This record gives sequence, structure tokens and C-alpha cells, in this order.
Amino acid sequence: MRFPFKPFCIAACLAVAATAHAADTYPNKPIRMVTAFGAGSASDIVARMLGERLGAALGQPVIVENKPGASGQVASDFVSRADPDGYTLMLATNTTHSSNPYLFTTLRYDPIKDFTPLVQVCNFPFVLVVSSKLGVDDVKGLVSYAKTHRDTMNYAYGNSTGQIAAASFNKISNLGADAIPYKSTPQAMTDVIGGRASFMFVDLASAAGQIEAGSLKALAVSTEKRSALAPKLPSISEALGQPGFDLAAWVGIFGPAKMPPAVSDRLSTELYKIVSSKEVQDKLTQMGAEPTPFKASEFGPYVQRQLGVWGDKVKQAGIEPQ
Repeated sequence: MRFPFKPFCIAACLAVAATAHAADTYPNKPIRMVTAFGAGSASDIVARMLGERLGAALGQPVIVENKPGASGQVASDFVSRADPDGYTLMLATNTTHSSNPYLFTTLRYDPIKDFTPLVQVCNFPFVLVVSSKLGVDDVKGLVSYAKTHRDTMNYAYGNSTGQIAAASFNKISNLGADAIPYKSTPQAMTDVIGGRASFMFVDLASAAGQIEAGSLKALAVSTEKRSALAPKLPSISEALGQPGFDLAAWVGIFGPAKMPPAVSDRLSTELYKIVSSKEVQDKLTQMGAEPTPFKASEFGPYVQRQLGVWGDKVKQAGIEPQ
């Protein structure tokens, strides 16, 4: 007896065979890891550290490509359109996958549908800082200071995390401060130190040197609970007695959507081993980051939750999308 074997069945079988072959031979050429920020940034340093170790684990070099621009939109759009064969990865952050959908009226990528989550790497807690010359020692002191300096209160920011954290704090504390955008975090810190801006939220990694030197005074961390990296600092929620303030810059690795499961599973497994190692976690801690290794099964739901968290904060802060 003969059974009909239709052309679409043949095509489906060939596609499955091709996918299986690709997974079996992966990787057989260099892999690129795209970052949304420039050389020397925290993201770039983390990408190069992980890329070196991933290359050793897979037997192929991992080349870091910096594609800065438009708050990470350039890199995100590029990776979302790449072939999902496992040879193009992205070290992404909350800027690209949590904040941008609410800060811009249109995006050329979908942070959920267009990517395959592979592993979460770490969080960068932000700290509320003021100039040491301001004469403010804690959060309540800053709130009191604002009441008598309504006409001159303002806040600086050099990235979307700093913008949203400061705008949210400004709103819930009723400070009445004006926002001053800067092209970079170092420029913003310089003006806070010089007294041209009243306060800002900045990642601990960037501000640590100025805090230790006494130019900046740290008042609180932006995470819901105290950070192990700065245990003496209260959280904003603790300092204000208002729960729910929880903002930290997260970092994770994605591939394009629709990657072959065998390829994405291998990448996720190898990356999780790397970010869970004591060596890498120690290096992240030294950078001012909190290691948060999540496997793909945990990282995907986390990204979806964070999209809602950051969306709520943007709306609460009254930030209008551009």
C-alpha cells in the first residue's frame, strides 16, 4: 500500500532536519555580541568580560560590537532583525527593554516579541546623590531643603534610569524640581558637584569614586531594600516611609526571536554557568553591580514584569513620551 506524501510534508521535514543540523554544528563561526552603549561603558565592560568566557566555552570567538544611539534603539532594532541562528546576541538593559516603550511614541522593535531571553546577568543599583557642599545629610533633609528653595530646585540625569528615578522621587516627595537632561552621566555629576543641579540618581559604579572623594554625598539607594553594595544607605522607600519605590538598572543577554531551541538552550546553559561563577560575580561586585543570575525560564517572566514596573513609574512621574 502506498501513502501520499505531500510536498508540504517534505518541506517541513527538510526544515526540521536543517534546524537539527544547525544545532548540532553550532557554533562553527564567530559570534557577535551587540551592546547598546559605547566603548568603556558599564555595559561594554560586562559584554567583553562575558564574551571572552563564552567564546572559550563554545570554542569560537565572541566579538563585541558597540552600536550606541537613540537610547539603545539602534542596537535593539539591529538585533531584532538579525538571523535567529545564534550568531547575533545582545547585551541589553532596562533602558532598551523596560523604559524605551514608555519614553518614545514609536519603537521599531518589540522588547518582548522580537527577542529570545537567554540569561540575566546583574543589577546596577542607583543612588540618590547631592553635592557635599549642599549641607544635606539624608533624604528628609533634602525634602526640607526643597521647601525653602523652590525656585532653584532641579535634578540632573544622563540616562533613562536616572531620569525616571529622579522624576518619580520628585513627584512623590513634592519637591517641585525642574529636570535638566545631560548627554552623559559624568556631565550630570559634574554639575551636581558644582551646585548647578540640586540632586541626581546615578549608578553606584559611576559615582563611587566621587562619593569616596567626598565630592558627592549619597543619601539613599533606589532599590526597594538596602543594597549589599552600600548597606549603610537606606532605600528611598525606607527613608520616606513609602513602600514601592524599586528601580535598578538590570542587564541581561538576548538573541533574536525564534531561535532554534537547541541553540538557545545551549547558550542559556553556558551563559548561566558563566554568570553564576564566583570569578565573574566577584568582578561584577567590584564594578558596583549586584550579580543576579537568572536562567532563561526565570529571565523571560522577569523582563515582562519589569516592563510593567517601569511603565508605572514613567506614568507616575508624569514623563511624556517623545
